[in-house]
Amino acid sequence: MFKLFKNLNKKDIFCIFLCVLFIVFQVWLDLKIPDYMSAITRLVQTKGSKMSEILTQGGYMLLCAGLSLIAAIIVGYFAAYVSSSFSKNVRGKLFNKTLDFSLNEMKKFKASSLITRTTNDITNVEMFLGIGLQMLIKAPITAVWAIFKILNKGKEWSIATGIGVVILLLIIGLLLILVFPNFKKVQKLIDNINELTREQLKGIRVIRAFNAETYSENKFAKGNNDLTKLQMFNQKMMGILNPGIYLIMQGVSLSIYIIGAYLINEASMMDKMTVFSNMVVFSSYAMQVISSFLMLAFIFILYPRAEVSANRINEVLDTDSSILDGSVTKHNDVKGKIEFKHVSFKYPDSEEYMLEDISFKAKKGDTVAFIGSTGSGKSTLINLVPRFYDVTSGEILIDDINVKDYNLKTLHEKIGYVPQKAVIFNDSIMNNILYGDAGKKLTKEMGIEASKIAQADDFITKMEKEYNSHIASGGTNVSGGQKQRISIARAIARKPEFYIFDDSFSALDYKTDYILRKALKENTSDVTSLIVAQRIGTIKDADLIVVLDNGKCVGMGTHKELLKSCEVYKEIAYSQLSKEELENA
Repeated sequence: MFKLFKNLNKKDIFCIFLCVLFIVFQVWLDLKIPDYMSAITRLVQTKGSKMSEILTQGGYMLLCAGLSLIAAIIVGYFAAYVSSSFSKNVRGKLFNKTLDFSLNEMKKFKASSLITRTTNDITNVEMFLGIGLQMLIKAPITAVWAIFKILNKGKEWSIATGIGVVILLLIIGLLLILVFPNFKKVQKLIDNINELTREQLKGIRVIRAFNAETYSENKFAKGNNDLTKLQMFNQKMMGILNPGIYLIMQGVSLSIYIIGAYLINEASMMDKMTVFSNMVVFSSYAMQVISSFLMLAFIFILYPRAEVSANRINEVLDTDSSILDGSVTKHNDVKGKIEFKHVSFKYPDSEEYMLEDISFKAKKGDTVAFIGSTGSGKSTLINLVPRFYDVTSGEILIDDINVKDYNLKTLHEKIGYVPQKAVIFNDSIMNNILYGDAGKKLTKEMGIEASKIAQADDFITKMEKEYNSHIASGGTNVSGGQKQRISIARAIARKPEFYIFDDSFSALDYKTDYILRKALKENTSDVTSLIVAQRIGTIKDADLIVVLDNGKCVGMGTHKELLKSCEVYKEIAYSQLSKEELENA
């Protein structure tokens, strides 16, 4: 928890200092009120006292109460500012840290858990900081100050108050033992609810198509019920605390007056007034002591959950990306050259290699295609180029420099990446196309030019607001082929050295596929392209085709060469095209 508080900036610390000052002032005012109450009690019982004297003391009480209220408002303002500023800073760091994660770290935490940590967990810590900043400082100051005030005012009353405090602490300790372990479970169950919600919403079309609404509802209901049962148990346990605390408060107050009545009865006539006055003052201060422990009890209720949340946040912040940044930040004179040297790769949690001993070269302007059966490692291979993963052995050279030596920003400036599943953001079409500047200032004209090459201009110009038309998150208001063309236009607009197309033409019809590839060849002939595809028609004109099977290279060459030398390629080709079509290709 306190490790996380290192994220407080200097302004936050200064506001905390002001909070402490105003809290001390507020406590001093609160503890002055019983003194004036005691003075009023003596004046009422003393013959010859004037009403003006009583009103003066009453005025001082009102003044103390009013100033205490103002101090409380100021403390509340600073506490709210500090907690809000703190949560903003931590949320920003958490988000930025997540952006630096490789796919390995994303798999470790999962998107649903990262969402919970960025929202719910930070809210828990923010609530603790906002309330704790007031109560955690005020409670011990009030308790210690009040105890010093009531020293030597009655041993019997002190014992009664002490017993009440001990019982209160025992109740709090017992509840913490019972409830604390559950808070970590609660946060994991919230992660699960987020995961279920995202899964069901993303798959809503499949759910409806297969009439699986009942199955989905039952699956969500189970996760929801598990969370509810655990929360109900926690709330029931905490529900015991509130009446218990008030019972103790009233019990201590009652015991003070019972003891006071006995002491007044036993005191001499001269001492009765002093004992009565001490009882009134002691009762007020005892309530301040109990109230202080009541505030601490409330903090103890918030702390366990905030502690769990803080640990979950620190877990993310303390996790370093497995992809380390290199030092090369300048582009050299070599452009568009790529080489794989005996590259092998396996996932960190796997014993089997996904790719084994892959080697090939490509020069500027070449098109290298990768084909193979599902699960042969095509997408994994090209994901090694932008360093979504790092190679297990071997090396990948871009422009004669190992990709591990590049600064990640510099490396990514060289690449125009089109993922297997088109990613569309909740924004206008133009902003989606000009997404990411790659170290250059992209203009609207560049976006329009890129969309024309990607064959997206024809459907965009038919939309009501054309390039200013809004696209929903995930591109739910456009077709799959339209999403792919926008995604391809985004890569083209960057004017990179390398294109990476990860099966990015699969949603296009054959005609659009052909026209798009032809336009790419004509307009970006000096750009090296890496293409993963399932269609022979998409890759048959490539300068080099790499055939993968179970992570191994089983063939390499041009379309015509592979038809003669590679059985795997021949099987794929004949499954899609006739012998005549292949011979005429």
